[in-house]
Amino acid sequence: MADFGVGDVAVAGGKGAALGELVRQGFPVPPGFVITTGAYLSYLAETNVGAALGGFLSVPDEAPDGGDGTGSAALRALFAAADMPEGLRQEILDAYARLGGGAVAVRSSATAEDLPGAAFAGQQDTYLNVLGGDDVVRAVANCWASLWTDRAMAYRRRQGIDAHDVAIAVVVQKMVPAAIAGVLFTANPVTGERGEMVVDANPGLGEAVVSGRVTPEHYVLDASGKVLSFTPGGREVVISAAEGGGTQESSGTQSANHGLAAEELAELARLGKKAQQQFGRPQDIEWAVAGGTLYVLQSRPMTALPPQPPVLNAVQRRVGPFFIEMFQERPYPLDVSGWMSRGILAMLHGMAGSVGVVFPAVEKLLPEEDGVVVQLIPPVPRPTIRTLAAPASLLRRARRFKAGAWTRDPRFSVFIDNIERLNGQDLGPLRWRAVVACAQECFAAMQGMTDLRVSYLPGILVPVLKMRFMLLLLGKTKLAPALIAGAETRTSQANRALERLASIAADDPVLSRALLGPGPRELLDLVEKEPEHRAFREAFEAFQLEYGHRETTSIVLSSAPTWSDAPEVVLGLVKALSGQRPQTVDHAGNALAELKRHPALRFEPLRRRVFDAVGSAQAGMAFREDSHFYATKAIPPIRRAYRELGRRLVLAGVIDEPDEIYHLRFEELESITDDDDGALPASLRDRFRPLVLARAAKRRGLEGIPLLDPALLFARGRQGRQVEGALVSGTAASRGQATGPVRVIRGPAEFGRLRSGEVLVCPYTNPAWTPLFQRAAAVVVDAGGLGSHAAIVAREYGIPAVMGTGSGTSTLADGQQVLVDGTLGVVLPAASAERS
Repeated sequence: MADFGVGDVAVAGGKGAALGELVRQGFPVPPGFVITTGAYLSYLAETNVGAALGGFLSVPDEAPDGGDGTGSAALRALFAAADMPEGLRQEILDAYARLGGGAVAVRSSATAEDLPGAAFAGQQDTYLNVLGGDDVVRAVANCWASLWTDRAMAYRRRQGIDAHDVAIAVVVQKMVPAAIAGVLFTANPVTGERGEMVVDANPGLGEAVVSGRVTPEHYVLDASGKVLSFTPGGREVVISAAEGGGTQESSGTQSANHGLAAEELAELARLGKKAQQQFGRPQDIEWAVAGGTLYVLQSRPMTALPPQPPVLNAVQRRVGPFFIEMFQERPYPLDVSGWMSRGILAMLHGMAGSVGVVFPAVEKLLPEEDGVVVQLIPPVPRPTIRTLAAPASLLRRARRFKAGAWTRDPRFSVFIDNIERLNGQDLGPLRWRAVVACAQECFAAMQGMTDLRVSYLPGILVPVLKMRFMLLLLGKTKLAPALIAGAETRTSQANRALERLASIAADDPVLSRALLGPGPRELLDLVEKEPEHRAFREAFEAFQLEYGHRETTSIVLSSAPTWSDAPEVVLGLVKALSGQRPQTVDHAGNALAELKRHPALRFEPLRRRVFDAVGSAQAGMAFREDSHFYATKAIPPIRRAYRELGRRLVLAGVIDEPDEIYHLRFEELESITDDDDGALPASLRDRFRPLVLARAAKRRGLEGIPLLDPALLFARGRQGRQVEGALVSGTAASRGQATGPVRVIRGPAEFGRLRSGEVLVCPYTNPAWTPLFQRAAAVVVDAGGLGSHAAIVAREYGIPAVMGTGSGTSTLADGQQVLVDGTLGVVLPAASAERS
């Protein structure tokens, strides 16, 4: 085995290459040998199995029988029935004899296993305690056949691995008659803590642990092997070597004591640390103890490992809600390297730089492993010497640039003209680099929006402060949120347009019935296919023309569809706005009326100054919202360019679907050139397809792991912790109380599920969610703070809101009757209303 190392996966398979590397480095690995992938290919060539396999793989999805498994079973039967070619058989027998004969373990070692993003744990077969040369040869053939089990094929399909690209080696090792065995993780697989190791153990062979047959003894160790915590195991079964070959089972005896001695745990920790250093990443190690000696049976990269939990300071916890609201979904490599780095985050850097503040690079904000973002680290803005001049700079810009006039700025017209030109460009005839240049022009256009924000945002702060100061003098500070929320914005206009769509649909009997269905798909089919719904279709098309560039998920993600790309999202909003309409309160109008009645405002000069301040503050808030609205106009032409490039990569065999282009980085797209006829070189497949597959596998391994645990941001200082009986608690974001049934909405695809009077519980929000607030009794959000869209819009609509709960979507359930107290920042059982 020492003939192989980490670079020999194609010959020895993942397991064989790793074990060979361990042998080279002096690890206590049982002696053995590797039957290479060359032997497997020779077997296919010299028997009828190869031809049968070729026919099997000529059918899509590796399943000529329609996926019921009969074809793969017949193929494996051929492996079992075929005679091993004599020369190959003798080589295996000779290697077995050199090993000394006796009991061995015969273990599959495929070329597509034990990889950083795909462990293939248990997908191919292992045979323990094999005795005699004939049985070893038979076990080798069975291992080869296990490459084509239904479970292995399904796993490969999920990982995007081409069946034509896989082969299999076999590792034969001396059998270790383990007294106790199990697995060692060199990082905590649940928390991601790199300073901890985790050991699962059970008496007998490790098969009981890895197969999940037992509740193992569970140790959490520090880096030296000292036990931090211990949970006794169930010892439900003990698997051991049977006298005539194979394994046998017996019942274990429960014990509250450690099955492993302190020195054995320390040795496990030492070997784990050494293996992690050798392979350069946390390891999942199988081990066994026999005759007082600890053996390493396998080492592979840990998959689906959460990132190391960050330790956040006070600044990071304060800015974190703003960022976690934007990063509810994991960005793709193309998101990070394209639209984010060169567009929206470039805008953030430009705005911060205008006041002498430096934000960390995107690599610090979104650290990666294997080319995939693993977590979000809230930034710590760093002031520079230029920050001292910021107040003067802000005041100068506030005086010069008035927010109410920003759309008359020539830079705004240039931005809109550039976007319209890019939207109208026919990308089909363009060469590769010209299409890439279209995306680059979108990024360049964003510089104009950045310049506008740098110029006009200071004009928000001064009017708001001025208005709040005047309200303080008048004793009316409580009116400030409602007055500011009364600003007319493109978002409020979109909301009214959605209400008009809902009204048109309600007047159409067929569409009205469709709105009562379970989802928006039926409504979409009616709109697209039935000519009699012309009024709604024309209104819907006009809406999409005006507002279809809006993001469905987050402004930072060019990979996420826009409203035009996902019309079912818009129809879900129409569905949510249909039916019985709750009474709405014009909080902004009421606040304005109350202010007008103030006796001091009978003095006309004061009255004029106060309402000028209110108007300027509202214009500033409108600029903040509307500049966001127009910035998203750059996303559709970027997505069009990516789709065209993705289409060409599909034709070149680099990716299978155009959207898989998001697994590549923008710099990688820039490096590609086509020939004079527009064809891409054949070498691109070998260059980029492995990258796409590896990044896709890594991304799948991180599914379910949040970019940042909300508890790190919102666990401290919650008011709700002081309220007895609170179900969840967070930041009090919009005052008042409301009672109603919970409706958990996890994303735009579920918008249509919300009904009037329900409590909207969601993981995050963005402007696309705001129409739902017109029907919600209250809103409870896992992420976000006082300045988030959800908080602002909730205050505008006068509904209670609790932000930053961290766990609302997991704690509360559909239909649960709750009381939301937006003043205290808590959600209580509805029965608590009388006590509150």
